[in-house]
Amino acid sequence: MSLADELERIALLHERGVLSDEEFQQIKARLIHQLPQSGDGLPAGASGRLEVSQLRRSRDDRWLGGVCGGIARLTSMESWIWRLIFAAMFMLWGSGLLLYILLWIFVPDD
Repeated sequence: MSLADELERIALLHERGVLSDEEFQQIKARLIHQLPQSGDGLPAGASGRLEVSQLRRSRDDRWLGGVCGGIARLTSMESWIWRLIFAAMFMLWGSGLLLYILLWIFVPDD
């Protein structure tokens, strides 16, 4: 469940009177601190940016080097979408292969 869904759920409970104002604020603060995410569902740092320093190649979700699996974990998107993006970049501009190889070399393993 995403952060927005959780916040909506506790707001509904608060409106129904199940949660007091104080309980609502405590749960809301706990959720926000526990699940730091930006509005679009992407993991984010304190400033709302992706934490690129957390990028690691996946050991579990890999076909070649685990780059797409690692990016998928960081962005909360499916890895097949990233594989499709890299394949399209390769087919259209040829840069997908170069970018993938560079990421494979410079991104540390999980």
